[in-house]
Amino acid sequence: MPAPEAARFALVITGAPYTSQAPQTALQFARAAVAQGHTIDRVFLYGDGVHLASTLTCPPSDEADWPAQWQAFLKTHAVPATCCIASALRRGLLDEGEARRYEKAAANVAAPFVVAGLGDWLEATSQADRTLYFNGSH
Repeated sequence: MPAPEAARFALVITGAPYTSQAPQTALQFARAAVAQGHTIDRVFLYGDGVHLASTLTCPPSDEADWPAQWQAFLKTHAVPATCCIASALRRGLLDEGEARRYEKAAANVAAPFVVAGLGDWLEATSQADRTLYFNGSH
């Protein structure tokens, strides 16, 4: 029986860590997909999902640090990750450029996440074989 062909995935995460299972479920999927030879082309954070990119998240020592785990996964597998700019700005997440633009004292978006518009997302979904949504709804 021939091995299945590797697929390319684009992931959308709309739920915040610690208030939904979306980031955890998406990370479990991403790890399993990569382990099976598939590719994650891009992760796109939208709505409350942008909280996953915050440098200010400080979970208790007995809880999983989902933002740190995502950062490590993205860096290890060279997966680009984008925060929707409108969602990020509404929720107080700024990269260096947006902090300067809005004359704010600091930036709080963790690398390798970047703040960008929907163009990045449209490009990723057009190149991916499948787009999966990990929603934060209850």
